[in-house]
Amino acid sequence: MNEKAKNFKAGEFFQKYTMIIALVVVTAVFALWPGKRGQILQPSMITSLIAENAYVFVLATGMLMCILTGGNIDLSVGSVVCFTAAIGCVMMASGINMWLAVLAMLAIGLAIGAFQGFWIAKVRVPAFIATLAGMYAFRGFSNVVLNGYRVDIANERFLQMFGNGKSSYVPDVIRQNMPSLDSVFTKDNAGLAKLIGENFITKFNVTCMCIGLVATIVFIILKVHKILSQKKLGIAQSIPGQVISTVVISVLVLWVSFKLACYRGFPMVLIWIALILGIYAYITTKTAIGRHLYAVGGNEKATALSGVKTRNVFWFAYANIGLLAGLAGILTAGRAKGIDPVYGEGYEMDAIASCFIGGASAYGGTGKVSGMIIGAILMGVINKGMIIVGVDANYQKVVKGIVLLIAVMFDVLSKRQKR
Repeated sequence: MNEKAKNFKAGEFFQKYTMIIALVVVTAVFALWPGKRGQILQPSMITSLIAENAYVFVLATGMLMCILTGGNIDLSVGSVVCFTAAIGCVMMASGINMWLAVLAMLAIGLAIGAFQGFWIAKVRVPAFIATLAGMYAFRGFSNVVLNGYRVDIANERFLQMFGNGKSSYVPDVIRQNMPSLDSVFTKDNAGLAKLIGENFITKFNVTCMCIGLVATIVFIILKVHKILSQKKLGIAQSIPGQVISTVVISVLVLWVSFKLACYRGFPMVLIWIALILGIYAYITTKTAIGRHLYAVGGNEKATALSGVKTRNVFWFAYANIGLLAGLAGILTAGRAKGIDPVYGEGYEMDAIASCFIGGASAYGGTGKVSGMIIGAILMGVINKGMIIVGVDANYQKVVKGIVLLIAVMFDVLSKRQKR
């Protein structure tokens, strides 16, 4: 019996942390690749990974809301990203204030999401069909707005706030206001140079490292508070498991902060990503609408009988992803310094894949923002790693398809085993 119990716990552990283990293994494979050793772990690569996948984190957060309602997806988000970005770029190119253009992009995204949500929630048009129509329609509207040509952005303030250029980083205000710190990095720096490299000594961003330290401390405090609250309520929990996960995540945050500090510092785009992830993690775990999303996905009829207006839940989910598509359009335009009619193609697939790889159920009712983050990072690492080692672009799509299929197969088999 004891052996069976141990086997069950081991199986439960691997089932719970499968994607984290996969992320570690995949990262290690690319980091140890012959001739490319350690390239994927360089500070510039990590910064690039964040910037290139900003839209994935944002869109996958909204996609998770839709998937929770019963495995529904939104196929139009890539086209909506292009359309909202096209509107904003054209507005700024004509001399309209940057912040008005930003608000217009967010408002248009929200309006599109609410419009599609109306057909899905009120008229009961299948989400697949409604958003497929939107995918074609808004791709066409994007071409109309752009007249088939690229529109560039010359607004430096916009690029600084939402792009990833040399100025799109949180300035090192601590080092700027404390010149005495320079002596720490420049005096007798042989050991420091060996640790972070000669080129990074004069560039080390103290503010970035402090942000990482503060984030780690806040995370540990919240985790300890959660453990104590669960203990007070008599909720069963694995203390060793909680401690191990807390230590691993804390070390990872500090390591990433250190790597970023050795390059240019904390990228502005990471602030927007962290803000969205934090808000929606709170919504899904601490609010009534978050509980309703899970309930509708678990059993829509039972949820409706309990008094929840399930149609409004669907409407909320699709309005949200429209809003986040507007933000993704802003980040995409900022990174590319403009917009092209082909931008946004395939974005919806990256978002969907990140959710399913991160543990969201194809049947709905199951999935977390934290899991989606792991899925998005794994997809980003696979993309970046394959580029580094020189995998053909066509085979990159094959690999991504196989990874998605394995993740969904894992979910299906897990559901079948529970039954």
